Parts: sequence; C-alpha cells; structure tokens
Amino acid sequence: MSKWFKRAVTSLAALLLLLGIIGGTGSGLLTAVTGSTLAIAEGAESTATTGGGQTIVMGTSPDYPPYENTDAKNGGKVVGLDIDIAQAIADKLGYKLEISGMDFSGLIAALQTERVDFVMSAMSVTEERKQSIDFSDSYYAARNTIVSKKDSGLTTMASLEGKNVGVQLGSTQEEAVAGMESTSKITKLDKIPNLIQEIKAGRMDAAIVEDAVAWGYTDANPDLQFTILDPNPNDLGYAIAFPKGSELTAQFNAELQKMKDNGELQAIIDKWFGALGQDDSKKVSKSGLDFSILDGYVGYIFKGIFVTLLFTFVSALFGFIWGAILSLFKISNIAPLRWFATAYTSVFRGTPLLLQLFLIYYATPQLFNYDIPALLAAGLAFGLNSAAYLSETIRGGIMAVDKGQREAAIALGIPYKTMMFSIILPQAVKNILPALVNECVALVKESSLVSVIGVADLMRRASVVQAATFRSFEALLLIGAIYYVLVLLLTSLAGLLERRMRRSD
Repeated sequence: MSKWFKRAVTSLAALLLLLGIIGGTGSGLLTAVTGSTLAIAEGAESTATTGGGQTIVMGTSPDYPPYENTDAKNGGKVVGLDIDIAQAIADKLGYKLEISGMDFSGLIAALQTERVDFVMSAMSVTEERKQSIDFSDSYYAARNTIVSKKDSGLTTMASLEGKNVGVQLGSTQEEAVAGMESTSKITKLDKIPNLIQEIKAGRMDAAIVEDAVAWGYTDANPDLQFTILDPNPNDLGYAIAFPKGSELTAQFNAELQKMKDNGELQAIIDKWFGALGQDDSKKVSKSGLDFSILDGYVGYIFKGIFVTLLFTFVSALFGFIWGAILSLFKISNIAPLRWFATAYTSVFRGTPLLLQLFLIYYATPQLFNYDIPALLAAGLAFGLNSAAYLSETIRGGIMAVDKGQREAAIALGIPYKTMMFSIILPQAVKNILPALVNECVALVKESSLVSVIGVADLMRRASVVQAATFRSFEALLLIGAIYYVLVLLLTSLAGLLERRMRRSD
C-alpha cells in the first residue's frame, strides 16, 4: 500500500508541475499536449491569421450571427460581418489578427484589463460606455425588434406593458426597456439563444433583439414572429471599442473611412446580410425535438470532451495535493499554519466559485501584468476551491486512522514525515475514497462554468451550436448525455480502484 501511494503521489505531482509549466508559457495548456493551437482548449472562437506583423487581439461574443458566430462545421473558425471588417482593417495596417471569444457581458472588462486590444461584437455606442472605453466611427446601424410567439399581439412597445420581456445582458436593448421596469418584468440573460428558448418555453412573453438576429431565429422557428420598431434617434450605431487612449482608435478610423469611401465596407455588409435566409440547414419545419439539425456538429461537440476531462483532471489533481497540504497544516502544532489553513478554507468556501474564477482570470493581467490563459485560470480557480473542501475531507480521514498506529510509529523512532506519508495518509485516502470520487464528479459537472471565459468545453460548444442552428434543446440534451456517461465511467473506475485498495483488508 505504501509503495503504491508513494508512486501515485510522485507521479501526480510531477504531472501537475509539467502542466503548470506548460500553462505558464502563455501558449496554452493544450498546445504542448496536443500540438494544436489554443483554439481547441481556450475556445474554438480563438483563431489567428497567418500574416506577419504585430499581433492584436479582438474580443467578441461569437453567438450573434450574422455579425459573429463560430462555424462549427468547418473547423470552429469564427466568421461573420464583424470578423471580415476587423480582418480587412488588420491586413491594411499590417497587423496579425487573433480572435478571443467570451460572453458579451465580459467584453468591456476584457478591454479594461487589457486582455484584448479591441472589441467588435455588434456593440452599440452609448454615453455610459464612452465613460470607460473609446469608440471608433460607426460602421453599421441596426434596428431593434420585438420577438414573440405568433399571434401574441406583441408588436409595439406599448403592448409589452405588464409582460415579461427579455434582453441581452450588457446590450443597448437594456436601454430600450429601461422605462418599463416599473410596469413590466425585465429579464436579462447573457445569450440571445437563451432568450429565444425562454419565449418558446412560455416563461417569457417577448424579447428585444436586433433585426438581423431576429430574422434568423424566426426563420428557423416558425412558431415565432418579429416586428421592427421605430428607429431610435439617439442610436449611434455599431462601432469598434478600444481601451481609453488606445493608439489603435485613430488607425482604425482612418482605414474604416477608406473602406466606406471605396465601397468595401458596403460590400462586406451586403455579403452577410444577403446570405440571410439562403442557408437551408438552419430552417426547421419540425416542431418538438429534431436531432437532425445536429448533423455536422456532433464531431465539434465531442472535441469538448477532451477539454472537459483535461480540465477536471488538472483541477482534481491540484486540489488533492494542495488540500492534503492544507489538512497537514490544520493538524500541525505550529499555530500560524493552522490559522492560515483555517482562514483559507473560510474564504474559498465562503465566496462563490464563479467569483473566484473571474478574479483570477481578469485580475491577474491587471495586477501582475501576466496574460493568464483561460484554461490555466480555470484550473487554478477550481483547484484552489476544491482544495478548501478536500482539506476537511482529508483531515477527517487522517483523524479516523487509529491513534495507536501513530504511537507505535513514534515508539519505533519513525520520523514524522515518513510516518505520515507511508502509514497514515495511505489509510486515510482509502477511507475517504468515496468522498474524493464525489468531488471529482462535482468537478466534471461544474466544469461547465468555464465556458463563461471562453474555454471551449462541452457547454461552450453546445452554446455555439445553439447560435448556429437557432435551436437549443437538441444540443443541450446531447451534452447532458455526454456528461452522464462521463460520470458513469468515472464512478466505475473509482469502484475498481476502491476494490483494489481494499484487497489488504
């Protein structure tokens, strides 16, 4: 037992160190593991051009076709109106363009912490946003629409009074319903597909979305309709966002004006808006579930299994090692170590995991000037959080070992370190193995949270498919089945390990 435990701990520690070094290079955890690009691990939305010159990073929320969405059927590249405009400007300026995908509500934070150099994501210019970021000249002006079920009669803003109305969090559509909060229920969600699904499920009466996006969803869902609202005279249109004082603002404005003058900008707009309604793969005539819409997307979704498992393994490994150290601190005779371990556990158990993830991902570049990869940030956040819980579990396992064994080891003159790692901890791990398995199972399921910072795990890929197909249930049911199978496999492997460890009983 002791030799097996030593080998296991040594191997896990070595692998953690290796993965930590790889992640710390800034090239991405999976780059060295698979030899591929960061697009696999940190989002299929992360792509780069092949030109020379300095690299600039564009932030976007690729779930808003035709402006930007992930082409899951063709390698997971981000495509759309905004992408073509950004690529054209970058080429003219001699920059190499890299695209970083994330939730829309996190784009401004990414600008402010300099995780990205600029943002293009159908972002409207508002006075409030201009207080914290700079904007280029406008490149397109859209119209708001009301999306609702057919024959609902919800075709004007007045008809929405007293209804449950949805808008995308952080969008200018929030302003369109700002005056209705006293008379109507306003629901704010991160993603447009979620708003559409709420309407179809009957939990929301209508949603305010942009015209081109509304067209796509209503075309794919015959039970929905949309009505174009009167233009807002204060609407300044869509523009490119930059950090305050960025030198890129003037450069982009100059090239944007040239594109307007020579007709190149209008040609890009015509290309993407002319394609609306011509992609028959997005048209759905069937009601209820129709898994045929996943044709061509299943392989893309399955790639997320590797990311989810790697993330879970690294987080569980780090959490176990750090949790074991914390548990030793808690039973130590050195008071400062006990105080530190107790305070650490209190903080990480007393604050939300999502908050810890955001702090590590967004605060690290701002405080330490290190652009931490999304997957590494997620692994650290989940590992640190898991360690707080595991430290109590491991401490309980250590305390459950018969005290007579410690006394015998001391009487034989066995050093404390040898006694702990060769006698006590192996028995403690055997006793708490079911609890450790439960923690791993929880990590597998909680890994879906990493999708909010752009890691292309199963949940993120399902969101991409939702945006591409304008349907939600089919992709969600598929990844739900995948998660369930992963948990069953993990539980089975844990059962085999537990039976092996109990052979000496």
